[in-house]
Amino acid sequence: MSQARSVSTGISAVMAAALVAVTAWTGGAAAQDKPFAGQRLSVLMVGHPTTDAVRKALPDFTASTGIEVDLEVVPEADSVPKMMLEFSAGSGRYDVVEASSIHIKGFVGADYIVPLDDFASKYAMFYDKADFVPSYLTPNIVDDKLYGLPLFGESSFLMYRKDLFEQYGIAVPKTFDDIEAAARTVKEKSNGEIVGITMRGQQGIQGVYIWASYLWGMGGSFLTDDGKSALDTPEAAKALDTFARVLRDYGPVGVANMGWEENRLLFQQGKAAMTLDATVNGAFNEDPSVSTVVGKVGYAPVPVQTANAKGGSSSLAVFNLNVAKASQQQEAAWLFVSWATSKQQQIHSLDTDPNSGVTSLAAMDSDAFNKRYGTFKEAMLASLANGNPQYIPTVPQANELVNNTGIAVSKVLAGTASAADALKEANELNNAALTR
Repeated sequence: MSQARSVSTGISAVMAAALVAVTAWTGGAAAQDKPFAGQRLSVLMVGHPTTDAVRKALPDFTASTGIEVDLEVVPEADSVPKMMLEFSAGSGRYDVVEASSIHIKGFVGADYIVPLDDFASKYAMFYDKADFVPSYLTPNIVDDKLYGLPLFGESSFLMYRKDLFEQYGIAVPKTFDDIEAAARTVKEKSNGEIVGITMRGQQGIQGVYIWASYLWGMGGSFLTDDGKSALDTPEAAKALDTFARVLRDYGPVGVANMGWEENRLLFQQGKAAMTLDATVNGAFNEDPSVSTVVGKVGYAPVPVQTANAKGGSSSLAVFNLNVAKASQQQEAAWLFVSWATSKQQQIHSLDTDPNSGVTSLAAMDSDAFNKRYGTFKEAMLASLANGNPQYIPTVPQANELVNNTGIAVSKVLAGTASAADALKEANELNNAALTR
């Protein structure tokens, strides 16, 4: 069964229970049901609409549990170095951290986070395992133990301006060559007033995350079957050459410094004909309070260039909440984790923020979700169904691999190294990391 179908099937089964639970959840709890009242948690999260929704609802959590929360929000690129510094020192600075699934195995192997199974059995007031999108929950299970809960998930797709494509007679791209041709057409026919395409180019996970679509779609991969680095290949070099060229020739000024937010804002403002990015961006495109392109955007699968791809060119990314091993308040931390990811909170979040990355089946089929995101829901589910779970390798050395690869992508984008040379250097560094 495809993931799209399994998601749709699971949705109906949890809706009635979700509606009942929302009523109970918003009513708070009696004093005797607040064994951790007065405790204060320190939580590190990534800047994202989901985080904004959690922050706004924190008074509800405190009302229900008596637990206070100090929430620190940082850009994704800063979050892992920040938590790793505290983890390695055993400081206990953070009780809860948010991180991508690519880091789960590394965190578990280093004993930085704790299994949550016992907490889930003991304190289940917010937790409903059956409500999570299965492929979002699975990465959190290591050696049959639960180490986190999915806060938001996404895939990636191509977003394009339907009005411009119709005006200039452009067909929806199916290959990366098609993307380049479409970008060229828009730039030339608009006299450069609209950039052909915008994508993330910022060094680190931002640029690597989007370039990975080109890598996989052009027949490359990050790792070989025996677990060695696979970046020193003609396929990888061609993918990086193509990615850098299309951004240099048809992308916006300053693209090398653009992360997720800068990229989506440019597209929302009507200044680009295409963007290849996360499915969550659709929520911003269709939000009339922040977007000038509402109703003008088409959504399509990430292109492929070869029939012999080693993996899908669409991502499957999940961000999770984990409880730190050094936390002195692990049970209270679990309550926060299970509350922030609960169906009740996720349904509530749809009324406060552009949050199409919900991991709750009930939230995904709520009236609010379908009203706001029906325009791209089908394309999003199709991308999720074809999402590549190893789009960014889920190995303990993931952070090092991303950093080394990110430097290579930045060098080529800046024109200071050829793709072959930059990736050869990254390949050697990644192999050294993989053998440690």
